[in-house]
Amino acid sequence: MPPTYMPPSILQVNTKDKRKKEESMASSYLPSAYSATQRRSSRTPDNPIIAGPLNPGLAPAPNPRPILQFLAFGLFILLSLLQLLPATHSRDPFDPSRNWVPLHSNPSSPLRELGARNGDGGGDDGMVHVVSWMDCLDLRVLAVLANSTLSSSSCPELVSFHFFIPGGDEDKVPFYKLKVLFPHSKLEIHGQEEVKEIVRIAFSDEQYAEPNYEEIVPFIIPTVHQFLSKFIYVSANVIMKARVEELIGVDLNNYAIASAEDCSQRLKTYVNSDVLDAIQRSGSKPWVSETPYAKDTCLPDLSVLVINARKLDKDIVETVLWWSKVLNLRERTDQKNLAVALALYNRYLKLSSSWLVKDITSSEVNNSMIIYYDGPKTSCIESISGAASKYSDGNVWTQYLPSISDRILGS
Repeated sequence: MPPTYMPPSILQVNTKDKRKKEESMASSYLPSAYSATQRRSSRTPDNPIIAGPLNPGLAPAPNPRPILQFLAFGLFILLSLLQLLPATHSRDPFDPSRNWVPLHSNPSSPLRELGARNGDGGGDDGMVHVVSWMDCLDLRVLAVLANSTLSSSSCPELVSFHFFIPGGDEDKVPFYKLKVLFPHSKLEIHGQEEVKEIVRIAFSDEQYAEPNYEEIVPFIIPTVHQFLSKFIYVSANVIMKARVEELIGVDLNNYAIASAEDCSQRLKTYVNSDVLDAIQRSGSKPWVSETPYAKDTCLPDLSVLVINARKLDKDIVETVLWWSKVLNLRERTDQKNLAVALALYNRYLKLSSSWLVKDITSSEVNNSMIIYYDGPKTSCIESISGAASKYSDGNVWTQYLPSISDRILGS
């Protein structure tokens, strides 16, 4: 069959409609291409395209200032260096509440500042070491000594007690009882056997008088416990009314020992002047005075001593032994201090009389920084050197005994 003939006008119309339809479909499927074509076609030298942000809803990121970067880096370095600083606080393992307490190695502590002003500081660790010895045990007496010392001190956190008691190495009960009363205090209990053994060996010869331990042990303790480079020896039967750190800050100059003088006891009362003169003229020992002994010399009070062990003469015990032998003190019972007093003659720094231990009945008790314990008289108090003759009943001790002490110490 021959093809159907169509007029040219109709054929052109259909072709145009088909082309328009295809262009419409192409534009619907390729909008980005069309837009790009339109942008390129509109780019002319007179009409440049200005680039904008890809997402106009977001602000551009700020540029950090150099000074802030420097400060941040410096803060990081500072925090890193802080990790190198030593610890300032610790927890006492015997404190039930596990409170943080400051360490006392700070070189700017009040004790070190006091020592710097006086020319001599405390111990190497900046602490005030208080040492006491008891031949028998009375915890009530030790509690009064500890509490009066802490209450009177302006720096109680710097006070460290070292109590030498019978059986202290084996029996820990006294330590725990005192620690309950004074949970934040630095307190140690020591045994006596090592020190006593040295004394027994030194005085084993029968020609020497049997020593009173309290009078000789202050000079032997630092040889056994070498960490006690500088300390205050205090008789157990005293009440401290003054700041004990003032004693440890005393400038000893060239002396190893400091003590107050007791002028109620003089040298001439206990030894014949002619005997001393003869010893002085014939004595070849280095500790014998080159000049005649002053007969009116006051004896040192051995109840309170400041001792710098680094300057302490190694011959101090030998000197006491020698004087005991020369004066034949074994046959005499009324001058227990004499050999020690002569061993210390002109070899100790004299403290102010306010540091002399006074009895509660003394007219000078108000001017004294230390007084004798005035609590109930016990056999233990009587055994302490000088306590029996200077004892008086009073109530000052009750001010320094914690209210719970009867329940703790009496159990």
